[in-house]
Amino acid sequence: MNIRPPAAVLASVLASVLAAAAAGPLSAQTPPQKTPAAAPAAAASKIPAVEKPPAVTKHTVTIDGRPVAYTAAAGEMIINKPNEEPGASIFYVAYTRDEVRDPSARPLTFAYNGGPGSSSVWLHLGGLGPRRVAMDDEGLSGTPPYGLVDNPFSVIDVTDLVMIDPVSTGYSRPLPGEAKSQFHGLQEDAEAVAEFIRLYVTRNERWASPKFLLGESYGTTRSAAVAGVLQGRTHGMYLNGIILVSSVLDFATIRFTPGNILPYVLFLPHYTATAWYHKKLPPELQAKPLAEVLEAARAFAVDEYAPALIKGNRLSPAAYEDIARKTAAMSGLRLEYVKQSNLKVSHGRFVKELLRAESRSVGRLDSRILGRDAEAAGDGVDFDPSSAAIMGSFSTRLNHYLRTELRYEKDIPYAVYGDVYPWNFSVPSPDPRASLRGGASGLPDVTDILRRALAENPHLRIFCGNGYYDGATPFFGTEHTFAQIGFNGEFKDRIEMGYYEAGHMMYIHKPSIARFKQDIAGFIAKASRR
Repeated sequence: MNIRPPAAVLASVLASVLAAAAAGPLSAQTPPQKTPAAAPAAAASKIPAVEKPPAVTKHTVTIDGRPVAYTAAAGEMIINKPNEEPGASIFYVAYTRDEVRDPSARPLTFAYNGGPGSSSVWLHLGGLGPRRVAMDDEGLSGTPPYGLVDNPFSVIDVTDLVMIDPVSTGYSRPLPGEAKSQFHGLQEDAEAVAEFIRLYVTRNERWASPKFLLGESYGTTRSAAVAGVLQGRTHGMYLNGIILVSSVLDFATIRFTPGNILPYVLFLPHYTATAWYHKKLPPELQAKPLAEVLEAARAFAVDEYAPALIKGNRLSPAAYEDIARKTAAMSGLRLEYVKQSNLKVSHGRFVKELLRAESRSVGRLDSRILGRDAEAAGDGVDFDPSSAAIMGSFSTRLNHYLRTELRYEKDIPYAVYGDVYPWNFSVPSPDPRASLRGGASGLPDVTDILRRALAENPHLRIFCGNGYYDGATPFFGTEHTFAQIGFNGEFKDRIEMGYYEAGHMMYIHKPSIARFKQDIAGFIAKASRR
């Protein structure tokens, strides 16, 4: 999971957008102006950085009916700032398979969640690691204090795995006397994570390994930025693959800002999927399989809905009525509500309106999951039920797991969500490959960073995992973003899409995690071939 809890409104010209973003997981907030870093404390007050050895333990997990022996190393690595002076300590958990003849040739995957400000707990104990929060088939965890079980869908059989907590999340912190703002920004964060990866690869003699990044939500934004830094002139580290889970590269695709019609178009197929799941579509649509209904939703969104929104009040009365009727049908919403919304229903309103008659709301991260607010009236929900459904179980089991099974003892809080605001989203760089300026909308856009990485590295492959019920980073938005990369089809054979009947964290849904693992394993094998 990659969504931030509510945060204070940031002082920027786009404060209204930030306030909306703070309500949900992918804190893909609009960039505030960079605040100059506070002067570090006097050198005399700094404590010399001392790196302790990681806690190392041995384990076995059964995957596909076969035992897989592995070593877990939980520790902190001190990374340097760009000036090559120590700046922060990054916490990680590394899983390496035992009895491997040549570890240097084995694939190595670095994984993290997003936020920004989220630790890696969601991917760690939900989808990738050898241990997993005990959940039912739908992804619910039961009664506190919950449980932890072996993960038969872990990727440890096909790749070594390093779970990274970026600075100010998990146990990762700036070193004493170092300003947090040095690490709280798109470029700053990318440089810190890239430096951790470089150092880990160097110390563990893994430069010869096929290397992969795996990020979720804002972590996909991070992956594009990190790839740009790694392939830059300093590191020169080319990757084999990047796995994007619940992707957002262009924030204009998810921000309902005045004058931006794009998210209304790109969220519509997600509305259709959610309405289909809750049986709110008209009978002629409800009777069809989900895949067929979504093809119709995609076609309507691009061929009719988008042109209608562009025309605005130039639509004829007859055309307006036709689009309003079709939008209501495709979204499961009342026709009158669609008209009252001027044909444009933001996601924040959709989750409240769809099941208003039953006094229920649908989840943002996973619209299969329902909530109940204090009252049915109003435009917004009290909380995201899909986030609340997993918060307690993942936090509880992670804290227990680290201390008892991995033998890593530390008394400071493990920050499931760290305080990383204000976050600097826009930092021009003299090096074009590391330039993280926002797009034409003024919102963050790292699409061209990824395009350039693909162009420079002809062996780089991309896999995008999409949940149909994800209302934080909708699947049609990802499709749109990649439709804008490589108009001559030069990358089409190197970009793959995977789809799951689940939400933002598709891996909490048992039928989806089985396919998720199969997709990732096949992708890593293909991208690792020499």
